Amino acid sequence: MGMSKRSRMLAPLAIAGILGLALAGCAEGGESGSGSTGGAGSSGKTVRISGGITGSEADDLNKSFDQFTKDTGIKVEYTGDKSFEGNIVTKVTGGDAPDIAIVPQPGLLKTLVDTGKVKEAPKAVVDNVDKNWSKDWKNYGTFDDKFYAAPMLANVKGYIWYSPAKFKEWGVEVPKTWDEMLTLTDTIKQKIGGAPWCVGFASGDASGWPGTDWIEDLVLRQSGPDVYDKWVSNDVKFTDPEIKKAFDAVGSIILNKDYVNAGFGDVKSINSTAFGDVAAKVADGSCALTHQASFLSANFLDVKNAAGKTPTVAPDGDVYAFLMPGMKEGSLEVEGGGEFVAGFSDDENVQKVLEFMSSADFANARVALGGVISANRGADPTKASSQFLQDAMKIMQDEKTVFRFDASDLMPSTVGSGSFWKGMVDWVDGKSTDEVLSDIQAGYEN
Repeated sequence: MGMSKRSRMLAPLAIAGILGLALAGCAEGGESGSGSTGGAGSSGKTVRISGGITGSEADDLNKSFDQFTKDTGIKVEYTGDKSFEGNIVTKVTGGDAPDIAIVPQPGLLKTLVDTGKVKEAPKAVVDNVDKNWSKDWKNYGTFDDKFYAAPMLANVKGYIWYSPAKFKEWGVEVPKTWDEMLTLTDTIKQKIGGAPWCVGFASGDASGWPGTDWIEDLVLRQSGPDVYDKWVSNDVKFTDPEIKKAFDAVGSIILNKDYVNAGFGDVKSINSTAFGDVAAKVADGSCALTHQASFLSANFLDVKNAAGKTPTVAPDGDVYAFLMPGMKEGSLEVEGGGEFVAGFSDDENVQKVLEFMSSADFANARVALGGVISANRGADPTKASSQFLQDAMKIMQDEKTVFRFDASDLMPSTVGSGSFWKGMVDWVDGKSTDEVLSDIQAGYEN
């Protein structure tokens, strides 16, 4: 698998919202459990963790182990590597595996498991996951009926960003179903006399990926998790009716000249609009609605609202977001991402760190430091650093929530980050849906 969408496009952004996809670092050295001494406990050994996030998130991850080190005497060292996803398989196969790796996508995790170097999760980890995580999450760390890697943090996609003040002014409310959202779109169009939605697909070589999130959300909401899973495994083809239905639903908004592209131009301007630039238009009121992942909250730090101030992200603030509704009221189908904690050693200290990282204590420690959430049901959502994060965490912990990992991150890279991305651009440029679906499906043959 190639890099995840978040790793490719979102890592440079300031983390103020619900970013929590990749948290980790790349350890450079040595035999498992044989790190530098550092005076920790009677063993004097350091457990080294490898993964893909640097900067302040890496600092916060290290801080998450402070109390654990005081309680156990086990020192934990996390170091970040921006090229983690491209380097980790080579390190593992070359005999330079870290003690623990934090892996940001199931496809990469499977590649590591296939090396034969990843250890099955110890019983204490299995017990923690069975107690506090959904079966959906556990399944992503399970291969050939063997459980290897506990989930760690999570993020939610499929948000619709809007202005609470404008909704109040227009006398409209957050919709509870997909049909209500279409009605809302028409109502706002009449109120403002223009397009309600703004959309941006531009992202350099990765242009088109925001469109894949739209399609994934609709496949999950319209056709359900079983079809979604079969689509990911290529048992349901892009050319099958269920996927075309999702394209038709998305197209009813983003290909509709009356609905887009507020603040930017016509439908084709979607491909020339940078994916993060929509934040400024929502903030200044020229765009009423935009579909984007939770990371967009970070973009609002760099823009101004109509009053020339940095907009507040809150239910009664300048901007906020609701989860794209399902076909039926009350349904909670969520697409998102997260990372998984894989161990490469049977060392006792490593096993204890793995147990801690699968626990509610770790989740609470990291969430309390800000900027992330966890789907661990034993964690306290009130510890999250904003109302937005608290709301998102409650969604992830809700037993009614059906969670599925980002589909394009699970597909082969020739499709997920290849023909699928390109197909979304071609679609906006005017190529027919049937042609686009055939072109995307052809990516499996490359």
